[in-house]
Amino acid sequence: MKVVVLGGGVVGITTAYYAARDGHEVTVIDRMPGPAQETSFANAGEISPGYAAPWASPDVPAKALKWLFMEHAPLILRLQSIDPAMVTWGLAMLRNCTSERYAANKAKMVRLATYSRDMLQSLRAEEGIEYDQRSQGTLQVFRTQKQYETAARDIEVLKASGITFELLDRAGCCQAEPGLAGAAEPITGGLRLPGDETGDCFKFTNALAEIAQARGVQFQWNTMVDGLSEHDGIVTAHIGLQAVEADAFVLAGGSWSPQLTRQVGIRLPIYPVKGYSITLPVVDEQYAPQSTLLDETFKVATTRLGDRVRVGGMAELAGFDRSLHPKRQRTLERSVFSLFPGLAETQERNFWCGHRPMTPDSVPFVGRSKHRNLWLNTGHGTLGWTMSCGSARMIADGISGRHPEMNLLN
Repeated sequence: MKVVVLGGGVVGITTAYYAARDGHEVTVIDRMPGPAQETSFANAGEISPGYAAPWASPDVPAKALKWLFMEHAPLILRLQSIDPAMVTWGLAMLRNCTSERYAANKAKMVRLATYSRDMLQSLRAEEGIEYDQRSQGTLQVFRTQKQYETAARDIEVLKASGITFELLDRAGCCQAEPGLAGAAEPITGGLRLPGDETGDCFKFTNALAEIAQARGVQFQWNTMVDGLSEHDGIVTAHIGLQAVEADAFVLAGGSWSPQLTRQVGIRLPIYPVKGYSITLPVVDEQYAPQSTLLDETFKVATTRLGDRVRVGGMAELAGFDRSLHPKRQRTLERSVFSLFPGLAETQERNFWCGHRPMTPDSVPFVGRSKHRNLWLNTGHGTLGWTMSCGSARMIADGISGRHPEMNLLN
């Protein structure tokens, strides 16, 4: 079959790889000059199935109001950017802020993320791919006793999902991450998932693109898909005056996906939630993290990537604005330097931002659309890297006529 993947980020490249491995004729089309140039470029680098959780939780409405007035808020609302799409998405998210929906959505996310991690491990073993990967777990750091006690809700989901975890006191946190011994602020404890992994998503995506190309995948970079059209249930893509036909189109366009599906009568509730990161060199090994830490107070992830540390987080609702606001950098620095003061010795920061494709329930769209030859693999939010291999394998299974091993509807 002729398969055309629209999008060259980590989700699109993994989809192309699995489709090519099934023997299909695959082409990837992307407007950027190479793989992983947008949201996949400098993300937090964590592969954390157990921490796959919906943003829409019962306590978010109250917390969101408080965050609006905090100096280092995890959530930022740019009032001048409010538009109907943001309002519609926000109201849909609020409808998911119930205990029942949170539990159901988290179960789906954890199931897909765990399956995806297993697919990644198999791919890594088969292809010998390298991307600064580590398999030393994730530690969620609590700065207050209330945060420590609130972890009970997520622990119940972890138990139900069969995910191994460790609830640690401060000494246990320092044993898992020795660099925390020099933390400038108190730590009450942490929740550690030893089965989680880390890695550089940009390096992974580019290395996999080379492997996919060796398997016959064709790439059309610097190519803008101007639109989609549909006739009798069959979708056609348009690049300038050229009509592109395929037995299967896979839309992996992240935050830009709704702009295309709207043209063929599909409205995807995906909003571009802006996130930021900084990347620091490791100056002194003893003061650096060994794996990934999640700072529960600031909702910031700090991840070790080889001889670098990636610090990423925050959720800014500002449409497709790409401005780099110094205040967001200060929040990232506030989180990481209070935990690892030794990292502050360097002035190198590499400040960056990207747009995560968020759905109101945080569950991505993975499967065939209402049109026969259009498949959706989009809306992964902050977990595109975590879920990429699993969702790509699901799409490849569907295109090849196999019953997928994983099903988000179950």
